[in-house]
Amino acid sequence: MSRPAPKARTVALASYIGTTIEWYDFFIYGVAATLVFRTQFFPAFSEFGGTLAALATFAVGFIARPIGGIVMGHFGDRVGRKSMLVVSLLIMGVATTLIGLIPTYAAIGVWAPILLVVLRLAQGAGVGGEWAGAVLMAIENAPPKRRSLYGCFPQLGLPSGILLSQLVFLLLTEFLPAGAFATWGWRIAFLLSAVLIIVGLVIRLRIEESADFERVRATGQVEKLPLIQAFRQSPLQLLVGSVASIAAPALGYLVSVYMVSYGTAQLKLPTSTMLWIIIGVSVFWIVLMLAAGIAGDRFGRKRTFVVGAVLAVVWAFPMFALVDTRSVPLIFLALVVITAANAIMAGPQPALISEMFPIRLRYSGASLCYTIGSVVGGGLTPLLATALFAEYGTTMAVSTLIAGISLLSLAAILPAGRRILYAEERRPEPVVVPASD
Repeated sequence: MSRPAPKARTVALASYIGTTIEWYDFFIYGVAATLVFRTQFFPAFSEFGGTLAALATFAVGFIARPIGGIVMGHFGDRVGRKSMLVVSLLIMGVATTLIGLIPTYAAIGVWAPILLVVLRLAQGAGVGGEWAGAVLMAIENAPPKRRSLYGCFPQLGLPSGILLSQLVFLLLTEFLPAGAFATWGWRIAFLLSAVLIIVGLVIRLRIEESADFERVRATGQVEKLPLIQAFRQSPLQLLVGSVASIAAPALGYLVSVYMVSYGTAQLKLPTSTMLWIIIGVSVFWIVLMLAAGIAGDRFGRKRTFVVGAVLAVVWAFPMFALVDTRSVPLIFLALVVITAANAIMAGPQPALISEMFPIRLRYSGASLCYTIGSVVGGGLTPLLATALFAEYGTTMAVSTLIAGISLLSLAAILPAGRRILYAEERRPEPVVVPASD
């Protein structure tokens, strides 16, 4: 029996607030990597080399994602979803706050980038276990016919975290004295995390455990080694889910990280202009993702996801043609459409991926799919886009990268049938033992 709708809405809202805080923590690093870290932590490099090194530390966070996903997935399926959400929030919050306190390269030399990488790894581990827990808390408490809608609430935390991080950096760059932002002002954005984490913990400690997990625990069906069982029982689902999960984060990080760097370094637009564009785009992003979650319930998760992937392939080349005009309205239009493609995929994605796995394996299975997709799509995309543009001197190479990644996810999900997409329909028939004579 599902929980009453008001309680389900409370859990969904708590998941949204928590993921917004976690993504704020994650994305302020991305913005700082493009605007500050090159000079503060990698001053010995050239401008291009320093930018690449800073983005490489951004990508390092994705390496730890599968580790966080595996560890928290194991305990999320063994102990419960709620406890892992608290752990992930604490790891992320402490790491982010400490980044705001690291001395620069000028003060402690090579230890500065080393500490930066270590704390970035901690951030990655925290967010690696966050996604599946927040998603499952929302979906497993949702009414059966509204799981796509409720599942998209944690996804809304991504554009909301982007909006919040961009807004904080915009205010800091606008109102601090000249030069203050680069020397010490950027630290404020990281230190604010300490306050946000307290808010998030208060909210998460008040919500109840997932209804579906409580039922599994009550019937004694908890697996001792859920990840191993996921590989044994659902190997095709792990493959399909992981590849399908590549495109959406690739588009998200293209907009939130690479475009800020590209707009300021290549198009020579003011930092504030690019930040305002991303803020405006993020508002549309939130609305579009919510609509996609509703569409996932009405038209089907797979069908909605496919529409988003096709849009990404089609828009990959026109997008940069508009961006390269340096016209703010055209850049805004270009990024709204590509984030629409992201939203249409990401909205139904939580329900799409989690429903591939039975409840007792769901945290481990969904978490691994999402983190692998994020490493390949989100972690490498800004780095590859920067390297490709430097190598070929044209955005055609970057557009080809985006179209190729989107086609890959489309090819993974398009042939998937119900036996792959819906775990509860794959439950084996009970064995009937004939009565003895």
